[in-house]
Amino acid sequence: MRNCFLVLGSGECFGGISFGSRAPGVSGLVSGTEGAAAGEVVFNTAMGGYHEMLTDPSYTGQIVALTCPHAGNYGCLDEWSERGPDEPSMPEIKLSGLVVRSLHSGPVPGGRTTLHEFLKKHGIPGIQGVDTRALTLRLRTGGSCAGVIVSSPEGALSGEEMSRVLAYLGSVPSMAGRNLLPSVGTRTEKHPGGRGTLHFAVVDCGVKGNILRELSLRGVSSTVYPWTAAPEDILRSSPDGVLFSNGPGDPAVLTPLADVIRTLLGRLPVFGICLGHQVIAHALGGTTKKMKFGHHGCNHPVRDERTGQVQVTSQNHGFEVDGSSLPPGVIIRFRNANDGTVEGLSHDSLPLLSCQFHPEAAPGPRDSLWIFDEFVHMAAVYAAHKEAHSCPPAKI
Repeated sequence: MRNCFLVLGSGECFGGISFGSRAPGVSGLVSGTEGAAAGEVVFNTAMGGYHEMLTDPSYTGQIVALTCPHAGNYGCLDEWSERGPDEPSMPEIKLSGLVVRSLHSGPVPGGRTTLHEFLKKHGIPGIQGVDTRALTLRLRTGGSCAGVIVSSPEGALSGEEMSRVLAYLGSVPSMAGRNLLPSVGTRTEKHPGGRGTLHFAVVDCGVKGNILRELSLRGVSSTVYPWTAAPEDILRSSPDGVLFSNGPGDPAVLTPLADVIRTLLGRLPVFGICLGHQVIAHALGGTTKKMKFGHHGCNHPVRDERTGQVQVTSQNHGFEVDGSSLPPGVIIRFRNANDGTVEGLSHDSLPLLSCQFHPEAAPGPRDSLWIFDEFVHMAAVYAAHKEAHSCPPAKI
C-alpha cells in the first residue's frame, strides 16, 4: 500500500512506500519551519555510495533521489561516514530525505546495518517504490525545486491535504541566497592528528572526512578552523597552505569568507574544493549562479584545459562559477566535458588551485586524486622559499 508521498513545490506528487524514519503527516507540517523531510529535490546518478551521500555535509537541506534503480544491497557501516570533525550535536545524516525506486529488503554483510535501519536510527525519512525515472525527467526539464516527504494513513492525499502541503512548500526557503554553513562544520579549532613535513590550514565549510584523510596520506598535518575564522587566526599557525572545503548553500552570500580568502591570496598557496572553489571565484572578483539541476553523481567527465586529458569525477553542486565574470589573470583550469561549465581555476601569478568536483571522491572514481599531489607540491615549493613569500597580500 502506498502510504508515503514526495510532493514538489510545483505541484507534482509521487507516491511510494515509507522506509527509514516515518515521514510526518500533513498535519505535522508548519509553515515557516523546515523539518527533516523537506528540502531542495535533486537527483544523483551514482551507481552506489549511498552511505557517503547520506553523511556528506554538502547535501544539507536537500532531498536526494537515486537514479540507480536499486539501493541498499550492501548495507551501511559507520566507518564509511563522510562527516568531518563537526560537533557531536550535529546530525550524522546531513540530507533531508532519500528517494529510491527499489529498496533491498534482504540480508546485508555481517557487522553492517540495513539502509532502512540506518535512516531510522538517525531520524531521516525515505520513500521507495517511486518512479525515479519520471522524477528525474521532471527535475531535468523543470529544474530542482523544493519538496517534502509526507505520510498518509489513507493511502492518498486529498485535495485539501495537497493544498496544505503546497502552502507549506511555499514557505521553504530557496537554496539560492541561503547560507547553510551555520549548520555544518566545526565551531572550534581542531587538530585531527597526524604528523607531516607540511602543515595546512583547512577552513571547514562542511569538509568531507576523506579530504583530511587524503592530506594525511601525503604527509600533511592539518589544523581545521571554523568557517568564521579570521585571517590572523589562520596565519597564526604558519601554515604552508590553506584549503577551503566543500559545503552546502549559496556561495554568493558568503561575503565574509570571500574577504578572508582575498586577504590570504598572495600570502600562501590557496586551494578550494567545490564550495571553496566557488567562494575563491568571488574573492577574485568573479560571480556564481544557480544551475538548473546541478551536477550530482560519480560519472561527470572533466577536461583539464592544460593537458586536454579528461577524467571522470565525483560531483555534488547546484551552483557554478560564471566564466565570463572572471577578471584577467584568472585561468580556467578545468571544464565539464558535457556542458562546458567551469570546473576549476588557477592564476597566472598567484599560488592558487581550485576544483568544482571532488578529487577525494568518496564515493566515486579516484581519477583526480593527483590534484592533491599538485597542491602539496605547490605548498612544498612555497615552504622551501618561505622568506620570498613573506610579503603583503597581492591586490585582487
